[in-house]
This record gives sequence, C-alpha cells and structure tokens, in this order.
Amino acid sequence: MTEERIYIEDVKASNGEAHLGDPTVANGLSEHKTSEPETTGQKLKRIAMANLLVILTVAAVIVGVFIGLGVRSAGLSRTQIIYFGFPGELLIRLLKMIIIPLVVCSLVSGAASLDPKALGKLGGWAMLFFLVTTLISSAIGVIMALIIRPGANDGTKLSLNNLDDSGVPESKEVIDSFLDLIRNIFPSNLVSAAFQSYATGYKFVKNQTNITIEKIPISTQVDSMNILGLIVFAMVFGVALRKLGEEGEILIKFFNSFNEATMVLVSWIMWYAPLGIMFLVAAKIVEMEDVGSLFASLGKYIACCVIGHAIHGLLILPLIYFVITRKNPYTFLLGLVTALATAFGTSSSSATLPLMMKCVEENNGVSKHISRFILPIGATVNMDGAACFQCVAAVFIAQLNGIPLNFVQVITILVTATASSVGAAGIPAGGVLTLAIILESVGLPTNDLSLILAVDWLVDRTCTVINVEGDAYGAGLLQYFVDRTSSKKEGTELTKVGVEEEDTASRPERSPLIEKPENLELEEVAGPKPCDKESAM
Repeated sequence: MTEERIYIEDVKASNGEAHLGDPTVANGLSEHKTSEPETTGQKLKRIAMANLLVILTVAAVIVGVFIGLGVRSAGLSRTQIIYFGFPGELLIRLLKMIIIPLVVCSLVSGAASLDPKALGKLGGWAMLFFLVTTLISSAIGVIMALIIRPGANDGTKLSLNNLDDSGVPESKEVIDSFLDLIRNIFPSNLVSAAFQSYATGYKFVKNQTNITIEKIPISTQVDSMNILGLIVFAMVFGVALRKLGEEGEILIKFFNSFNEATMVLVSWIMWYAPLGIMFLVAAKIVEMEDVGSLFASLGKYIACCVIGHAIHGLLILPLIYFVITRKNPYTFLLGLVTALATAFGTSSSSATLPLMMKCVEENNGVSKHISRFILPIGATVNMDGAACFQCVAAVFIAQLNGIPLNFVQVITILVTATASSVGAAGIPAGGVLTLAIILESVGLPTNDLSLILAVDWLVDRTCTVINVEGDAYGAGLLQYFVDRTSSKKEGTELTKVGVEEEDTASRPERSPLIEKPENLELEEVAGPKPCDKESAM
C-alpha cells in the first residue's frame, strides 16, 4: 500500500497537482501576474530576436543587390568575379553536400513510419495537388504570354550581340526525353545515381555521300544527380523495412538518427546562409554585362514571367490552401520567408530543401513524418514555377518567329510543360534543359534558347521561389488531412475513455493513469492469494 501511495503521488506530480501547494511555483505565478507589461522597445526586441534569421536572410538579399550594383563600377575581371562570389559558392556546396543523406534518410524513415495504406493515400493526394497546381501554373503562363505578347515585334529579329549557342542543350526527340525520365526512375547503379543521371545521345549513320540516313539513340551519362531514382529507391526500401517488422526496426532507428543528425547540420548551415546569399546575389549582378540593353530587349518577357509567378504564388496557391483548410495562407507563407529568400539566392529547389524542412516543421507545425516524406518528392516532381516560365518561353519564341499557335498546339504546350517539368532537375537553369522538349513537341526552333539563357539567372530565381512555395503548401495541406482524419478517430476514443472514467472510483486499480501499481499487482497475482489476506488484515 505504501508503494501504491508513492506511485499515485508520482502521477499527481506528472499532472501538475503536486505543485499546487508549492510556494515557489505560487510565487512564480504571482510574480508573473503582477509583472509590468512589456514596453514597445522590449516587444520589438523580442520579435526581432525570435525572427533574427528571417531578418538577416531578407536583409542579405537587399544588401547583396546594392553591393553588386556598387562593385559593377570597379570593372572586375572574370577571375576576380569568381573570387568575389566565393562565399556564395561555399553555401551552395554546403547545401548540396547534405541533399543525398537528407533525401534518402528522410524518405526511408518517412515511408517506414507510415502505414502502406496511409502512404499510398498521402502520396496520391500529394501527386494530385502537384499535378493540378502545375497545370494551373502552365495555363497562367500561356494566358500571360498571349495577353502581354512579349515576342511581338515590328518585323525586326530580336538579337543580343553578346550571346552564343554554347549553353543551348542538344535537341532531343520527345519520346527519348520521356524514356529517359522512366530510365532515371530505375537507376542501374545507386552509387552513380548520386552524381550521374541517364541521358540519351545520338549516333548518326551516314551513307557514302555523307547524308544522314539514320539517327540512333545511344546511352550516355551526364554529370547531374539522379534524385528521382534515389527517391523511388528510398521509398520502396522504407516500405520493405516496415514489412520486416521487428527485424527492420534497428535499421529504421539508424535512418531516423541519421536524419536527425542531418537536420542539426542544417540548423548550423542556416546561420551561414545570409552571408552566402548576399555574395551569391552580388556576384550575379556584377557578372551581368549590359543590364540596360538586356532589359530593353527582353523586358516584356521578364515581366511576363515574374507577373505570372506572382499571380500563382500570391493568389492561386494561397487561395487553394484557404479554400481547403479555412486558415490564413499568408500566416503560413510568413513562416517560409527564410526558405524562400534562400531559394531566391541559390536558385535551386534541391539546395533549399533542408531549410524548407526546417521552416515548415518549426514555424508551420507540419509533423516530421509528413514534411520529410513529401518535401523531397515535391522538390523533384513539383515544378510550378518552371512550368509557368516554360509556357511563357514557348509562346515567346513562337511570337518571335512569327509562328501562330493553334488551339491544339497550345494544349500540347500545356500538357508537355506539365509532364516535362516533373523531370526538370532541381538545379540552376534546370528548366531550360526541358524547354527544348516543349519546343520540339510543337515544331518551334530551338536556336532561340540562347535568348532565354541570357535572362535565366533572374527568371530562374522567381521560378525556384514558386517551386518551393508549392511544395510547402502541399505539406501543409497533407498535415491538415492527417489532422482531420486523426481527430475523428480520437473523438471516438475519447468518448470510450469518458465512459470508463465513471467507474474509476469503484475500481481505482484499473485507472489508466496508474500503470505501475497495475504491473505490481500482476506480479503479486503470480503468488496465490496472500495479497487478499494482507489487505483483509
């Protein structure tokens, strides 16, 4: 009985009842109640300290622009610009360093922690959201390009003297592009998938008169992380570990620990991010050769892309989130400022992934098993910004060349942009590599891609911001669905618990709060009935 009394006191302490008579706690409460209200300066200081990283990151982008404009007048050489941007290069390298362990470990632990049915349901909802938002983004791009008509001219061919075609990707057949996507989903070598992906090349067979008679696709490897293949493997491997049951628990714990350690590294890197972003933005502005002529020639195209991204990011995505959850979407968006500023600075959705996970978990209340499952997938397959920019670029190039687009070609651009954006690499200029597929599908010339590349450094930044914002809203919606379904289950469980609690006065030994005495009684029941005799005495 003494032991039972001690355990009941422990339970009281855990529920906070044991502190009711504690003078220190009582004094603390009274002190808190009678404390003086915060002054405006103290409140501002507290808010600033709580959002210090957000303030530093946004300030880094603004300061970087001014530093870049100031250093442009110094006339730095190409080598000096590379040295100038070195702190920014370090940030990119740090973020890319942890992409593979973060993606693989988070997806393995996420897939292993979810029930296969829940996994399939969450994945289905996520893919539906990504597909619908990408289609809407593509439609916005086409509509904006048809309204603003950035490629319309007075018969003169738009050209920029300092451009060459060295950065234009090799033209590829549409069927080969989609087959490459499927091949990359199933990598032949997981180690090489960490730094190489499959890409189709061509071998030309010519006759004696040097005329090409056949173009044969051949296998080639390009230096680009096959993140799609790693994602598919990690998900399937996680499901397999769950199927193993107890035998797979050790490995699941290993991946969970690895994941947590990686997130600690991310939190350290976040404090270096403002400095790196500042130099990334500054170096890119110094690198520009002639800003005036560039904006004069391609200003309407840039405006078309940026306005399209603004409409999708500030109106469409928040509206979808609000209609489904009835919560303030801009409060959610405010919690992503650090990640969005990093996305603008790095121009890489994959590199922003670690910071995005940190933001949605800590600021927006998304649980780890959802964010670490869906965000790596979103960073690869959800490319709202890229789809919008590709549609604008396709219509822009058609207008430049005076080629009218019929309804079937517009629909083809929409569908192809949505599908090809799935395979777009989450790296700077990744969208340009898939733009060639869209141009080929509707018979547009690919030699004008050099114009797109000239301003891609700017447009790609807004693309990346929209990409990662779409991923975050997808995670927020999935969290809402999970909360809603779990609250229904908990409601039925709570009613059962309420009925059971009515009998606790007559049967205290069965109270769910007192687990230790229950275990002790089980041990005592192992012996015959001396316990009953003792209690009777």
